[in-house]
Amino acid sequence: MSSHGNSLFLRESGQRLGGVGWLQGLQDSMQQRALRTRLRLQTMTREHVLRFLRRNAFILLTVSAVVIGVSLAFALRPYQLTYRQIKYFSFPGELLMRMLQMLVLPLIVSSLVTGMASLDNKATGRMGMRAAVYYMVTTVIAVFIGILMVTIIHPGKGSKEGLHREGRIETIPTADAFMDLVRNMFPPNLVEACFKQFKTQYSTRVVTRTVVRTENGSELGASLPPPSSMENETSILENVTRALGTLQEVLSFEETVPVPGSANGINALGLVVFSVAFGLVIGGMKHKGRVLRDFFDSLNEAIMRLVGIIIWYAPVGILFLIAGKILEMEDMAVLGGQLGMYTLTVIVGLFLHAGVVLPLIYFLITHRNPFPFIGGVLQALITAMGTSSSSATLPITFRCLEEGLGIDRRITRFVLPVGATVNMDGTALYEALAAIFIAQVNNYELNLGQITTISITATAASVGAAGIPQAGLVTMVIVLTSVGLPTEDITLIIAVDWFLDRLRTMTNVLGDSIGAAVIEHLSQRELELQEAELTLPSLGKPYKSLMTQEKGVSRGRGGNESAM
Repeated sequence: MSSHGNSLFLRESGQRLGGVGWLQGLQDSMQQRALRTRLRLQTMTREHVLRFLRRNAFILLTVSAVVIGVSLAFALRPYQLTYRQIKYFSFPGELLMRMLQMLVLPLIVSSLVTGMASLDNKATGRMGMRAAVYYMVTTVIAVFIGILMVTIIHPGKGSKEGLHREGRIETIPTADAFMDLVRNMFPPNLVEACFKQFKTQYSTRVVTRTVVRTENGSELGASLPPPSSMENETSILENVTRALGTLQEVLSFEETVPVPGSANGINALGLVVFSVAFGLVIGGMKHKGRVLRDFFDSLNEAIMRLVGIIIWYAPVGILFLIAGKILEMEDMAVLGGQLGMYTLTVIVGLFLHAGVVLPLIYFLITHRNPFPFIGGVLQALITAMGTSSSSATLPITFRCLEEGLGIDRRITRFVLPVGATVNMDGTALYEALAAIFIAQVNNYELNLGQITTISITATAASVGAAGIPQAGLVTMVIVLTSVGLPTEDITLIIAVDWFLDRLRTMTNVLGDSIGAAVIEHLSQRELELQEAELTLPSLGKPYKSLMTQEKGVSRGRGGNESAM
């Protein structure tokens, strides 16, 4: 008994000492880091400061542009500028949007074709599966966070009478919306897909129907009681009389029918599907497809050089874009009450997803600090906030990941264009949260089945949300229709959507960027093996198996060393 008590005492004291040792180690590491920082500050010279400013010029200019834009907008609000004056004021920002949108189309096509052609089918399949799993997991987590936040905070408490309505929403049946999504994946005309998307329109036609009725109002084909045996001799006379008494009535009514239509904007989904398939075919052609592969590779390089020129204008454009949007707000008081709580709920949900969940996924998979990585894509995030479009931000995102963070181009050329089209974490979170908020302001209690329907529909609808400003409002109609909520109540949240749209675009861009880093880490083995094959093609498969064996031996040796 005494030996058992001694062992328990030793174990508890060992655990306590272990805890103290861990805390002591953490304190020592913090002291060493503080000492290194102090020494760096003491030895800092003017040359170090200039080198830092030169290296981070883009980020510093962009952050300064945001601060100046917000300050300028609030300084000009008391002057009550007209809508025409605000449009003139926002003109430099409009130029930035047009420049970036000009590069989006060739960038998506060239990057996807070269990315797919540079990988073999096996590596592409594995990478595509990892990307699909990452997109699905992060989107489902985002929807769950949105539902959790709106349920806990309950911003829609009260009635909707005091809420401000703005704009008008077109109602679209859910089935037609999803069918349009599939139709846009396979555009019949690639040239038209560069500037138009398929969208179902509705027309009415008059339908006439002839109804034959009897004198008592029943239809002629209705069942009649069988005649008795006493009335057999008069049955012929009655039948003739009944036939003469019938009336023919022609009814006409209007029927709404879907007809083919179109909407302005790049059909990014169709171009992504075509470019992926085209790149895979070129990659399978080996030597015969080399000319096409070199062409798209050169096109991609030329577009990225154009991005390097336009990026210097980005701070100026972002300044005027943000200032113009703040000046367009008619009344800042709309941010109070229920709408203010709704805005706060969305901000908290997006912060949890972008500031906690996505960095945690990055850390758990790559075992690296996520915050230096987020700092590396800061310019893309600020550009996303200014342009409110993940597609327009795509050129800046490419530059940040490839040149700033050194992510493999074979990964970014596949993950970023696809992610900017289908991976919309912020949009999915926003749609689920907004749908439940609209239910709350209507005092409509949602059961578990309806909440599940909202989560599934928001996940699917976010895939179809184009990477353009306020596309989430269009797909919001699908989510509301799925549970029978009034679609006209979307006008209650339009007043703050311009601001929230920028925050969810930043979340979408961060999700795509972290996805590229995660998929690069998971695909490292396939990338190294392919590099080895390209470097030493004469060795072929024996070299590949040798590389695999060497990696296995080194892993085993590392495991034995760690065990020792």
